[in-house]
Amino acid sequence: MKQTMLCSFKSRSVKLFKKKKNTKNAYYQNKLKLALIGQSLFGQEVYTNLRKQGHKVVGVFTVPDKDGKADPLAVVAEKDGTPVFKFPRWRVKGKPIPEVVEAYKAVGAELNVMPFCSQFIPMNVIDFPKHGSIIYHPSILPRHRGASAINWTLIEGDKKAGFSIFWADDGLDTGPILLQQECPVEPNDTVDTLYNRFLFPEGIKAMVEAVQLIADGKAPKIPQSEEGASYEGIQKKSNAKVNMAQPAEVIHNWIRGHDKVPGAWVVIDGKPVTLYSSSMLSGSVPAGQPVEVEGASQPGLIAKSGLILFGSDGKALQVKNLQFEDRNMIPASKYFSSDEDASLDLTDDEKEMAEKIRAIWKGILSNVPVIDDTTDFFKSGAASMDVVRLVEEVKQKCGGVQLQNEDVYMATTFQSFIQMFVRRLRGEDQEEELLIDYVTKDVNNMTVKMPHQCFINGNFEDAEDGKTYNTVNPTDGSVICKVSYASVADVDRAVSAAKEAFDNGPWGKMNPRDRGQLLYRLADLMEEHQEELATIETLDSGAVYTLALKTHVGMSIQTFRYFAGWCDKIQGSTIPINQARPNRNLTFTKKEPLGVCAIVIPWNYPLMMLAWKSAACLAAGNTLVLKPAQVTPLTALKFAELTVKAGIPKGVINIVPGSGGLVGQRMSDHPDIRKLGFTGSTPIGKQIMKSCAVSNLKKVSLELGGKSPLIIFSDCDMDKAVRMGMSSVYFNKGENCIAAGRLFVEESIHDEYIRRVVEEIKKMKIGDPLDRSTDHGPQNHKAHLDKLVEYCELGVKEGATLVYGGRQVDRQGFFMEPTVFTDVEDHMFIAKEESFGPVMVVSKFKDGDVDGVLSRANNTEFGLASGVFTRDINKAMYVSERLEAGTVFVNTYNKTDVAAPFGGFKQSGFGKDLGEEALHEYLRTKAVTVEY
Repeated sequence: MKQTMLCSFKSRSVKLFKKKKNTKNAYYQNKLKLALIGQSLFGQEVYTNLRKQGHKVVGVFTVPDKDGKADPLAVVAEKDGTPVFKFPRWRVKGKPIPEVVEAYKAVGAELNVMPFCSQFIPMNVIDFPKHGSIIYHPSILPRHRGASAINWTLIEGDKKAGFSIFWADDGLDTGPILLQQECPVEPNDTVDTLYNRFLFPEGIKAMVEAVQLIADGKAPKIPQSEEGASYEGIQKKSNAKVNMAQPAEVIHNWIRGHDKVPGAWVVIDGKPVTLYSSSMLSGSVPAGQPVEVEGASQPGLIAKSGLILFGSDGKALQVKNLQFEDRNMIPASKYFSSDEDASLDLTDDEKEMAEKIRAIWKGILSNVPVIDDTTDFFKSGAASMDVVRLVEEVKQKCGGVQLQNEDVYMATTFQSFIQMFVRRLRGEDQEEELLIDYVTKDVNNMTVKMPHQCFINGNFEDAEDGKTYNTVNPTDGSVICKVSYASVADVDRAVSAAKEAFDNGPWGKMNPRDRGQLLYRLADLMEEHQEELATIETLDSGAVYTLALKTHVGMSIQTFRYFAGWCDKIQGSTIPINQARPNRNLTFTKKEPLGVCAIVIPWNYPLMMLAWKSAACLAAGNTLVLKPAQVTPLTALKFAELTVKAGIPKGVINIVPGSGGLVGQRMSDHPDIRKLGFTGSTPIGKQIMKSCAVSNLKKVSLELGGKSPLIIFSDCDMDKAVRMGMSSVYFNKGENCIAAGRLFVEESIHDEYIRRVVEEIKKMKIGDPLDRSTDHGPQNHKAHLDKLVEYCELGVKEGATLVYGGRQVDRQGFFMEPTVFTDVEDHMFIAKEESFGPVMVVSKFKDGDVDGVLSRANNTEFGLASGVFTRDINKAMYVSERLEAGTVFVNTYNKTDVAAPFGGFKQSGFGKDLGEEALHEYLRTKAVTVEY
């Protein structure tokens, strides 16, 4: 929000008088006697806040009761005992009504405050008070003078909206400016969203501020410029018809500028239809059934997402709701549905519930003698606050059935409301069952069912252009199945779905504890399917099944459970601040989700890396678009299926398999993505960071390459050092972010250490990863195996000693021998670059040379992990303090936990996965300061 104060503020000195101890600070400032002339909830809030600030409201002048119901401003003022006047009019034939003016003058106001006034007020009332009159107007004057200012802000496609508080004169919204504020107009803002987000809450605060400026003698009077001035009349239904021979964005602006009142309309299949909830369509046009739209360059489409309309420029927009001449409103996607009108036969319990609802309607529509089937909620005088009350009362008194405000607008008569409620109660309006085109395989003593399409907005679907690619089983090189190869358009659709889910879906409105329950349910489902997930992981990545079950899947389940518990524990803080005395300020911070987040995961731990990032992202309240590694997409797509079963709302999670150069790059560039989390190589991480900065300065977290040093001192527990040293290198076939890329072994134990390692390697069983006795499975994919062989050949060429392995295993599949190099010197390629495979790179160091080996260990641009083995606790602490790495293991290795933060230093990236710190990667901090 940008605020423009049309005056310069000097520091305020508040004169202190003797006071009673319990007197509020607000009463020491200058205060005024006010007349409030206006109406509505806005007027009510301005009235309430002015009284809280110590001003005296000597009279409220508002509109007469309508259908027996008083205006909200009158209701609260009468409750406070403030004099309330309800004049039908102030003038007759342009002349003031004397008795009305005299009644007004009798209250003795020093200032008229007009927050929202629909009546014409005579100038002898405007000018009567000592300080005159101030008026709130919802535009940045002099633009959009007149009664439909918010509408025209949207209709004209303004990039900025705002309000003005000005001094009333005898012109129409032409008086001098006292104060103005502005805000950006979002692409899909409506009158309601703009009003609720900014014009209402900030306008109330600004009215109170303006009155205090007047009381303190500091209120400016800046003459309005006529440059850029505009005046537009009140829009009526008759002239709100959409001109379809215009670009899509102009049509969209026209529809949203008329949303709710009076409603933009078109002729569809020969009948007038009013359009609500318009948005520009990003990505590809969905499939749908054509409808004839009068004046349009091509037919519209009724799609699952709504009515698709096309502008003269060929671009498209989407309309969610339609209203017919009988005022019946339906989702646009139901345009061709006839079963919606079918009447339901109610059970005795449902009839009892219907009578409870009838009583609720009667309580709200107190002016209506009898609530019958044809009673229309809005024609009977209900307003927007009554909609909220109806939804909340039904939830409270009718079994907790959840309705949305929009449900009321779509079922305005009592009969249609009961029909809608009963369908909701029976679950008949639940989303259609998820359709999945599974690939099935009988393997590992079970039948695994694998989705293989893009997962966008809660549905599995082919890539827009129909492209696919093969995902391969590294155990034998066979094709598992074809997987959808997502395009840029698919990414755009996924982002659009995630943004809609965040901005308007239930996820963003959900109680954090309820969000946590969904994540707990998801973890439970993952546990129920853990053998199937582990089997798919083994097929697709080559992970040994027992490791996949315990670590790939097991830790994924733990991660979701851990972050599910965080959902209702994300807290801000209160902060004491120093301001001019008396200090009547409160500053607190709020932790808020970022919005749409992108996650790009690697191929070494496909499911676990998904869990590490997405669990924290979702716990924080974000929505996400995730790209699995191109070579290992299958567990991510199976996970997507489980999210639907867990009840995660549509659009919250989207999975788009494909190439990094296409899908990943589009994520980096996309303007609606606010955060990107990436695990992968350092060069790609640098490119992502650059793209994220250039596009829209996305927040970024990167877990990149490593060359983690492991220092083994002669005073170590040799058995443990051998066992854990091997694990540090060969765990998960060496495809491990934190693998010990280089071992430094103290000279006096070096030869013994190597001998024992080779003995243990010879005991390792290399083979089918689904065999429970296998220790070492295939590398993830053929290209990676080829690079490992080249890596070993280069090590030999540079002069390192190849003690064991170094070759591809002579069998079907992508198997690499566990390898050991010794005599590795610091300048060699294999000493500086990670293999990301089962290659142990060993250098010796002189006995007792602690600082020397530390210098060598830190002589790298990477800093992901490190380790030390020694029985000397002082040495261990000395070394751990000086190792430049995000994680240091002492007398252990690979011991990560969901509660411990994980991330690197230097060119191994920044930002953390796991632990409380991971949440902060997906949150923003807002500071709020309140003067009271």
